[in-house]
Amino acid sequence: RMSARARAASQGSLEEPDDEVVPYSDDETDDELQSEDDLDRKPSWSIRANDREYCNQPQFKKKVFLCIKKSKYSGNAIKTYKYNVFTFLPLNLYEQFKRVANLYFLCLLILQIIPQISTLPWYTTLVPLVLVLGITAIKDLVDDLARHRMDKEINNRRCDVLLNGRFEKTRWMNLQVGDVVRLKKNDFIPADILLLSSSNPNSLCYVETAELDGNWQSLIMCEEPNNRLDKFVGTMIWDAQSYPLDLDNMLLRGCKIRNTDECHGLVIFAGNDTKIMRNGGKTRFKRTLIDKLMNYMVYTIFVLLVLLCAGLAIGHTYWYESIGSKAWYLYDGLNYSSSYRGFLSFWGYIIILNTMVPISLYVSVEVIRLGQSKFINWDLQMYYADKDTPAKARTTTLNEQLGQIEYIFSDKTGTLTQNIMAFKKCTIRGRTYGERSHQPYHFLVSCIRSKKDPQVLEFFKLLSLCHTVMVEQKGDELVYQAASPDEGALVTAARNFGFVFLSRTQDTITIMELDHEETYEVLALLDFNSDRKRMSIILRFPDGRIRLYCKGADTVIYQRLDANSKNKETTQEALDIFANETLRTLCLCYKDISQAEYDAWSQKHQAASVSMGNREEALDVLYEEIEKNLLLIGATAIEDKLQDGVPETIAKLAKADIKIWVLTGDKKETAENIGFSCQLLTDDMKIHYGEDVKYVSVSFSWYNLILYEKKKKRRRLRLKKLRKRHTNSSSATDSSQPVDDWEKEKRQEDFVDMACECSAVICCRVTPKQKANVVSLVKRCKKAVTLSIGDGANDVNMIKTADIGVGISGQEGMQAVMSSDYAFAQFRYLERLLLVHGRWSYIRMCKFLRYFFYKNFAFTLVHFWFSFFNGFSSQTAYEDWFITLYNVCYSSLPVLLVGLLDQDVNDKLSLRFPKLYLPGQQGSLFNYKNFFISLFHGIFTSLMIFFIPYGAFLQTMGQDGEAPSDYQSFAVVAASSLIITVNLQISLNTSYWTFVNFFAVLGSIAIYFGVMFDIHSAGIHVIFPTTFTFTGPEEQEEVREANVPAWRTLPSLRLRLLALARLRRPHRVGTQHTPATACPARAQREHTRGSSGREHLKPAPDTHYPVISELPTGQ
Repeated sequence: RMSARARAASQGSLEEPDDEVVPYSDDETDDELQSEDDLDRKPSWSIRANDREYCNQPQFKKKVFLCIKKSKYSGNAIKTYKYNVFTFLPLNLYEQFKRVANLYFLCLLILQIIPQISTLPWYTTLVPLVLVLGITAIKDLVDDLARHRMDKEINNRRCDVLLNGRFEKTRWMNLQVGDVVRLKKNDFIPADILLLSSSNPNSLCYVETAELDGNWQSLIMCEEPNNRLDKFVGTMIWDAQSYPLDLDNMLLRGCKIRNTDECHGLVIFAGNDTKIMRNGGKTRFKRTLIDKLMNYMVYTIFVLLVLLCAGLAIGHTYWYESIGSKAWYLYDGLNYSSSYRGFLSFWGYIIILNTMVPISLYVSVEVIRLGQSKFINWDLQMYYADKDTPAKARTTTLNEQLGQIEYIFSDKTGTLTQNIMAFKKCTIRGRTYGERSHQPYHFLVSCIRSKKDPQVLEFFKLLSLCHTVMVEQKGDELVYQAASPDEGALVTAARNFGFVFLSRTQDTITIMELDHEETYEVLALLDFNSDRKRMSIILRFPDGRIRLYCKGADTVIYQRLDANSKNKETTQEALDIFANETLRTLCLCYKDISQAEYDAWSQKHQAASVSMGNREEALDVLYEEIEKNLLLIGATAIEDKLQDGVPETIAKLAKADIKIWVLTGDKKETAENIGFSCQLLTDDMKIHYGEDVKYVSVSFSWYNLILYEKKKKRRRLRLKKLRKRHTNSSSATDSSQPVDDWEKEKRQEDFVDMACECSAVICCRVTPKQKANVVSLVKRCKKAVTLSIGDGANDVNMIKTADIGVGISGQEGMQAVMSSDYAFAQFRYLERLLLVHGRWSYIRMCKFLRYFFYKNFAFTLVHFWFSFFNGFSSQTAYEDWFITLYNVCYSSLPVLLVGLLDQDVNDKLSLRFPKLYLPGQQGSLFNYKNFFISLFHGIFTSLMIFFIPYGAFLQTMGQDGEAPSDYQSFAVVAASSLIITVNLQISLNTSYWTFVNFFAVLGSIAIYFGVMFDIHSAGIHVIFPTTFTFTGPEEQEEVREANVPAWRTLPSLRLRLLALARLRRPHRVGTQHTPATACPARAQREHTRGSSGREHLKPAPDTHYPVISELPTGQ
């Protein structure tokens, strides 16, 4: 059998993983949610080596469309891009119009084409919509082009394939299932490959290189393709013998060959069937609280819009019934009823007031988030120089949520600690060796050299033999490649005490025992996993004896000790002392096995190894059978030091009212002492242990049940088997078990309520799945924003379950980083990520949204007030191009810069005063209260912007004796007032001024006046007479005079200027003049419906209108 560590020849992750191309997930997805019957079926994935035609046989074809069939075996070419030349435009537009806001504005654009209801030119909606769609499309295109380049580069890589009896260079895309490939050192693995042979002298493989010719064939039966990175089950049939295959025999796509000059493998899964590609499917889409709240607010705005438009439509109906239908000069030749005109007016106002629903909101938010992510990437204070590792924001959608974290769930090993293990102490035959109060190591060395104590020799012999470490010779030095830092530390410790691990082959292990070399035959390797919490090896000694060595956690070892085993009590005392010193412990034991006992067990083990159904369960039963009646030798204690700055970081985060939970697989004493050493626990805290808490009925018999929630799909699929088990189980019930789902749910809530009352929580002896379930419970029961941080593959589920996942690039590979939303090298950087970047991002986004809603309300509601003076006839208060460019050019840049750059305090003060983080947790800076404050602020501003110019123009006399109260002057003044007001308002809201902010505010105002003078000039009217209907005043002095009222709308001067306007109002004898805004037919347009479909009348001079006042002379 191939050794469990043959895969040490390849690394489990790339040196520089591509975040998009190499995803990772150990979540249960749809293709894993199989029923038990499905799992027991005979595998249908059959492969014959060196036979491409075998996979094209009819029984291996599947229906694709109607009668078209193709082979179920995927080719090796991959495609991660979304678009091509022909599909980019339609697919991208389809995806963008799935957003409600974009679809809404598309409908508006369609409405503007209908003459009967069009109140604005089509370009007022088209220009902003095209801009938003264009920016998003360019971003998507750039991302997809990068995927195209990556796919092309990967598909065109070359490797050696056995074709026609010899190896030939072939592109990856041309590989097929069943091909035999040759890989060399530092080559990337092109597919999921069964390792056949290796150039290493201790090659742990099945096939010799000389046998790999064109005639070599074997049959492989294995499981169907799936995304389980931790599991593979198969059988190889060769020379009439069956060989078991598991994950240790596989080299997975995306890995890199290391420590091996050359190896050969057989392609099992290719292309999209490979495990790494299967993990690139649907991912959990995380959304922030602000995202959800923002969507609800957009829906609220839409409801307000409909209500406003309905009210104005009703007003137009009554106005036309009482006034409009009786005025001969308003007759348009269309015999529409007043209710039908009200119906048309409703849609007209939907078009006019559409800017209440902000079209550019979502794209602006994305731009801000992208900038905030870049700031995190560029932060040199989160750069770890020792490993040349910068911080990385792997997502751009969660930045502001970093400022709202309430709970942090952290792994211990490698996250709080360095995961660099050092052998510190040990206990052998009840005697403890180590530093300080224990017997020093030189006594242990003397004992080993004298060979007087066989238990001491057996202790270090076990350390040098019971492991899965690979060794590499570099010059005169032995370099150990260990699957975990613990194993590396133990094997190194054995070498330091004279028991040197030299080499291993498929069947032997060679060590140097003090002064002589010994080779042991490996009969079986019972590997470690998170459920077993131990590993064993069965060896045949040179003298013929068979012995089992075992090492593992004390909880599982003590259950399997022989009743006559010695030193159990003294060893347990030593273990408790080690745990109090925050050391990681393992118990060591052995057992002698007779030849007859081994032969009987070996036959059953061979049968279980090649079984295709329930192989793991069958092997676990056999492992339990042989791993009993063990004899205790002693225990080891390994130190894993805390990372720099961990205590200070935890203390600072606690002051920010962030509750920290540590989830670890260590025993209770070790976890508790780590809690004290990192200041998670302090002396003034009262510690409650789970088994001592009675008022929520916590007992360990159902503790795991509290932490375990089955997925609905899996529960439905396995319901039948669960019922069968329940029927066959004993009728006696355990009173500590929940009797139904309601009681289970209640106990879960009680557990969370109790735990959340604590300042800190440490969960010990938890599995990776339980870590994720703890996070899920807190999210569900407390509706809190959670963050998980870890460094290894066992933390992936927890990282993906939390609202925000943080990966630490440590000693355990890149799996956690590749599954995370943010990544850096040290735990201490979490303080800056949350208290600085998270807090700034939250404050900036809240300020941006409040102001964005405000400026749109102030802009749009001017039309609403104008409606009361034009008979609710769907007329606009501004000219068309101003409406088009308002959100695009005149008011967008200052607020974007506030969202990107604003700071209330600098980073040093943010770290110095953690209580500044509290508003984010409370959500006090952006909620419905702030939304309605922005709404009423916008209403007040729109009132001032409309009524102050209206009052100023009501009775105004120019220098030439004429009244400049025409529609053009009023529209220009209202627009100028709005631009100056909203830009000065964002200036008042800006806390952190830079040259860029100053330039943006003044530049926006300057752009407005530059465009305004151009589009109101007589020259552009001559060039485009139908588009630019305002011909401009004859003298520029009149424009400047008309813009004077704009300054009267500034907030600090409004009331005073209103009073001055009353005192200084000029009077004209005999006539009361009213601006053009007082009449629906006042605009300078023809008595035709024109392209807009509305009545445009040019009244005769000196015409008196009913109800409203006389127009100024000459207008």
